[in-house]
Amino acid sequence: MFSQAVSDWLGRRQLHYAWVIVAVTFLVALTSSAALGLPGALLQPLSKEFGWDVDQVSSAMAVRFALFGLMGPFAAILMERYGLRNVVVTALTLIVSGLLLASGMTQFWHLVLLFGVVLGVGSGMTALVLSAVVSNRWFETRRGLVVGMLTASAATGQLIFLPFGAWLIERFGWRMALLPVTIACALVAVAAFFLMRNRPSDVGLRPYGMDPDAPAPAAAAPVKVGFGTPFKVLRDVSGSSVFWILTGTFFICGLSTNGLIQTHFISLCGDAGLGPVPAASVLAMMGLFDLVGTVLSGWLSDRYDNRKLLFWYYGLRGLSLLWLPYSEFTIYGLTVFAMFYGLDWIATVPPTVRLVATNFGKERAGMVFGWVFAGHQLGAAAAAYGAGHIRTLLLTYNPALFAAGAACLVAALMVMAVRRVPAVAPVAAAPA
Repeated sequence: MFSQAVSDWLGRRQLHYAWVIVAVTFLVALTSSAALGLPGALLQPLSKEFGWDVDQVSSAMAVRFALFGLMGPFAAILMERYGLRNVVVTALTLIVSGLLLASGMTQFWHLVLLFGVVLGVGSGMTALVLSAVVSNRWFETRRGLVVGMLTASAATGQLIFLPFGAWLIERFGWRMALLPVTIACALVAVAAFFLMRNRPSDVGLRPYGMDPDAPAPAAAAPVKVGFGTPFKVLRDVSGSSVFWILTGTFFICGLSTNGLIQTHFISLCGDAGLGPVPAASVLAMMGLFDLVGTVLSGWLSDRYDNRKLLFWYYGLRGLSLLWLPYSEFTIYGLTVFAMFYGLDWIATVPPTVRLVATNFGKERAGMVFGWVFAGHQLGAAAAAYGAGHIRTLLLTYNPALFAAGAACLVAALMVMAVRRVPAVAPVAAAPA
């Protein structure tokens, strides 16, 4: 196989094939997050062309976020039953199909079907669960760092594609802005087909960092799990206050990031007289800070109390959202916001993954985190629709910003109620 030849070539240079898997996963998350975030730049163009209200377009975005999250618990099952490569290629194919067909949409139900259902299901088949699965299967050490790197790829996708997409919208229309993301997703699907493998044993390796004197793990037997398994896991953990605290705080995380800022920030800046390209550039700046902050968060989560990390992340995010309406949307004001908000945009993920793993165990961590992540995206869906509805009724986003900021401060206090766990417990992901 091509992947075996690449693994052998790397092995002769003392490099582990796990880093190839990380690179492919990074690109998958980068392109799928770009596809998920791009519709946020289309709110006003779609409203102008088709006469849809902002809250109508926002409702389609809410469907996308809800399905993106609800697929999380089942993504781990799909990966166990059909393999990482098959799931990733199928997910990217759905995203490419949705974007291509969207260029010809003329009815509102087309928007809901393509940007809501197809993009939601396609991106949800991988989502953050893929990062957790890869870190658990392919790494014995540095799992927190790997989760941080892979989580940061979402910010990198925004950094690369959004400003260019906004420029294309201004110059050539919103349909042309779909093309770069579509091509990128197609190219990454090809790379995943040739390079992605399920486990280290598929290329004759141990997980990265495993004791070289330990027996090599045998090839994994097919795991027979049904699609009812996530519901059984949910039933088992539903009596845990830790589960509900993490789900509740992650609901607030989604509400204050994907649903609010990622979806509505360009429209919010437009209300303040800032054009789409400068607004997208501020989003890209946030992505740059988040790239640094999330990788650093992964490193910190291997070493420090994850509850305290989350306390600071949610607290700083809440304060930045409360301050945003008073920034006057100047270059200075938005730069300050981008720095403080961007540093912890997705920095909450590595500590949350670790808290799930240490509280619920390696075997169930993937599906438990899938349910926690579902809470995140339901929060995003609530904010995507709610903020759009508020904007339509009150002609301002300020109440949504104040509500999200206050919710983040509540989340900062909530997370400290999670019982303390060892700071260096292994990060786990999907059932192995």
